[in-house]
Amino acid sequence: MFTDTTFRDGHQSLIATRMSTKDILGIIEDVDSLGFQALEVWGGATFDVCVRYLNEDPWERIREIKKRLKNGKTQMLLRGQNLVGYRHYADDVVELFVKKAIENGVEVIRVFDALNDIRNLEKSIEVALKHGAHVQGAMSYTTSPVHTVEYFL
Repeated sequence: MFTDTTFRDGHQSLIATRMSTKDILGIIEDVDSLGFQALEVWGGATFDVCVRYLNEDPWERIREIKKRLKNGKTQMLLRGQNLVGYRHYADDVVELFVKKAIENGVEVIRVFDALNDIRNLEKSIEVALKHGAHVQGAMSYTTSPVHTVEYFL
């Protein structure tokens, strides 16, 4: 699956995730026409920044993006049990959030845990599959004396 991450990671890395919904909607259809199977447009820091810095509704953002995509699927990056936040949440919160994300237009969910702890992925993957999302498991990778090939196997 070829995925474009410009609308999530591109501006998260370059301009502290400050791309507004209006800016995204102005070019999303052009990017969609390029033939990517999915466009990662939500998750990571985008949810927090919409609320905290842009004074925007992240739920409205995903709904508006979904309306405009004709080719690619909407994709999000989910921090497992941390969802789109900075701490662990209870299973019932994870269940409701993932369900609502799918109901509001998310079709592909790429799930990771910064600690690579499988237990922190289980609930969100279970709920996403239950509600019909395509799920991609991801792992955090680095090289260091501690992070050997054996560690990742």
